[in-house]
Amino acid sequence: MVFGLGKSWDARGKNCYVTGGSQGLGLSVATQLASQGASVTIVARNVGKLKAAVEQLEIHHQSSEQTFRFHSFPLNTSAGSQSALDAECQALSQQSDGAVSAPDAFFLCAGSSRPGYFVEATEDILVEGMEQAYWVQAWSAHAAMKKLVREQHPGKIVFIGSTLSLMSFIGYASYSPGKHALKGLAETLRSEGLLYGIDVHIFFAPAMNSPGLLEETKTKPPLTTAFEAGDEILSCDDAARLMLNGVRNGDHHVGATLITKIFYNASRGAAPLVNPCLGPILDCIGWIALPFWRRDCDAKILKARDEHREHLTKSEFSPEKKKVGLIFILPLLMLLADVAIFCMIILY
Repeated sequence: MVFGLGKSWDARGKNCYVTGGSQGLGLSVATQLASQGASVTIVARNVGKLKAAVEQLEIHHQSSEQTFRFHSFPLNTSAGSQSALDAECQALSQQSDGAVSAPDAFFLCAGSSRPGYFVEATEDILVEGMEQAYWVQAWSAHAAMKKLVREQHPGKIVFIGSTLSLMSFIGYASYSPGKHALKGLAETLRSEGLLYGIDVHIFFAPAMNSPGLLEETKTKPPLTTAFEAGDEILSCDDAARLMLNGVRNGDHHVGATLITKIFYNASRGAAPLVNPCLGPILDCIGWIALPFWRRDCDAKILKARDEHREHLTKSEFSPEKKKVGLIFILPLLMLLADVAIFCMIILY
């Protein structure tokens, strides 16, 4: 559907596959799909949470033809994502006597964020950041697209990006690069998907009142928290509803808040325009307002330099401590060298 014209997507009777569906946004998406008459399969790692989530989905049954189930697989590797989809395709084939062999729509909600300063991040943190922000969805999309193409089955793939897919600031060095990459992948697959009748969408998720947000606060730098103090925080149910509305309308870029819509219009590039009337207006707002917003952010960061140096001094990462150490170590090494030379002269 283009510019709101054409037939909208209906979840009723569809087989939907939701990764990260045991909690947070993924569970809200799964629940609303169930309420709209879809059969839903959720994928995550924690079996206990998956069982509880499926029980919740059962409450939203709309017809006797709906089915709800879960698979427990890690999705951070190609093999894990492929195994999860293979398990679901086998289950679909068995329940339909071979008539159905692939889901109709994929909602890729798995992932997490661990904010922090880049200079304090370890190799493991940076690798895991890219894994959770990009690969955990990219591998599932890869498996999904191959399956749909082989089966010649039109379908949908929905990525979950972030407002940080469109911009970034201090504290998100391990997360935002992966989300930017996810936006690039979604736009690439939207183009390639035209060959196969596969629609691709990306939802730029705002801050949500979710288990993930609680985890983020454990490592989030004070400056990052200060920048986000005025952000609108949505419930997962509201975010899921807005996302599904955009998917239903056929929007490639889907936003939930005004600020996100301003950012995705300002950085749209060659992606399809969601709203030909509102889009240019938001472009103008972004062109005027965003430079002032960025300048304000930079001023706050510069003002916090001394406080940040104090933080580094107290943490394991401390240039001052290293410098002090060298001041004492170098004279000691020179003294030992002089003693060694003196001893060699005496012995000689």
